[in-house]
Amino acid sequence: MPAQGKHRRPKSVSLSRGIAAVTTGGAVLALPVLGATTVSAAPAHSVAAEKAVAPVSVTAQANSVTKAAPAKHSVVSGETLSKIAREYSVSGGWKKLYEGNRKAVGENPNLIHPGITLTIGAKAAAPSDAKAGKAAKAAPAAERTATAERADRSERTTAAPAAAPAAAAPATYTNDLDGWIKESLAVMAQHGIPGSYEGIHRNIIRESSGNPNAINNWDSNAVKGTPSKGLLQVIDPTFQAYHVPGTSTDSYDPVANITAACNYAADRYGSIDNVFGAY
Repeated sequence: MPAQGKHRRPKSVSLSRGIAAVTTGGAVLALPVLGATTVSAAPAHSVAAEKAVAPVSVTAQANSVTKAAPAKHSVVSGETLSKIAREYSVSGGWKKLYEGNRKAVGENPNLIHPGITLTIGAKAAAPSDAKAGKAAKAAPAAERTATAERADRSERTTAAPAAAPAAAAPATYTNDLDGWIKESLAVMAQHGIPGSYEGIHRNIIRESSGNPNAINNWDSNAVKGTPSKGLLQVIDPTFQAYHVPGTSTDSYDPVANITAACNYAADRYGSIDNVFGAY
């Protein structure tokens, strides 16, 4: 409520020629009065009133500036943008708070990390005129690209389906020592059995001289009734124990014999490449 009499016009007072003394808060002002029969009170905004009001106005302006200045908030564990927006009564809620702090928060407004500083009352950065111009130019280009892509998809959809690629022809191998070794290596690769062409070839030449029907009827194995057979001279119990699926069950079969022998050598010596004598 305004102080009584502050804006009330006092009654007129008759004065004769002389000096009128006006008291304002203890200060005396001498005012000459010439030929005045009456004098009215000073307007509502007197000098004293202006002096009294001025500081209030400055203070109000300062408070206004203080309120307008953005506040800083350091995020602590457990806080969310919604909670912070309510705490500071942010107009527009968490979305407005996120717009002004997108760079600090990141692309996910639901995930804010303790320790980051948010500016309360910050405005979202508006794109520069140059960026706006680029975006305006890019829009038609993007629209043209999208149109072209749709047309291309439509064309591909309506076009006759392309012929399925021809199935790869199965590998063929020659029916000789070179072909047997190469075919065995292909089977070994499928089953993770180590060995090289050179290691297999070296051991075949030592054991059978490349004869798939070779048989040893004079060593200790032969005496026991299990003679060594084939290219790599494998006895039947060993062949059956290390036979590789997909190959023949005939121990004289070149590919089956090589593959079983290499499987056995891998189990006992690490690889057929490590065999340089009787095994």
